[in-house]
Amino acid sequence: MTKSEKFQLVENYIVENQNAHYRLAYSYVKNKESALDIIQESIMKALKSIDTLEQIQYLKTWFYRILINTSIDFINKNKRMVVVEDEVLDFHLPSNEMEIPDIDLYEAIDHLAPKQKTLIILRFFEDMKIEDIAITLDVNSNTIKTRLYAALRKLRSTMEEKVKA
Repeated sequence: MTKSEKFQLVENYIVENQNAHYRLAYSYVKNKESALDIIQESIMKALKSIDTLEQIQYLKTWFYRILINTSIDFINKNKRMVVVEDEVLDFHLPSNEMEIPDIDLYEAIDHLAPKQKTLIILRFFEDMKIEDIAITLDVNSNTIKTRLYAALRKLRSTMEEKVKA
């Protein structure tokens, strides 16, 4: 496959899945502008490193890995910044904005370690299979299962503490 064919496939994939990519980035930063910055940076990284995409059937997991790493890097670089959630700034969200039905769950997810948060987001919000998560994160699928169950236990514990409080 030529480089220009890869570029075309990557471009088509990004355009076709832009809502999923936005959702994933937004789930990390809870801010529209930051999520869009993350997506833009991820696209640039993907296009610069297109030669590392050896098998086109792994396009989704390849791009998700770039997007996740870019999101985590963004959080680490901006830890000292105070990010105000979009909902605080605009009480009348447009109908196409993500609605958050259970704020306690999302707050509990935000308090997980980045690796645990990634697993929860990919498995339950992006509906990825364990095997696909393993490929995306370049980790054994049994390790993914173990880490996912640990993250779920921590999440359950956090939610139970909130209910008791």
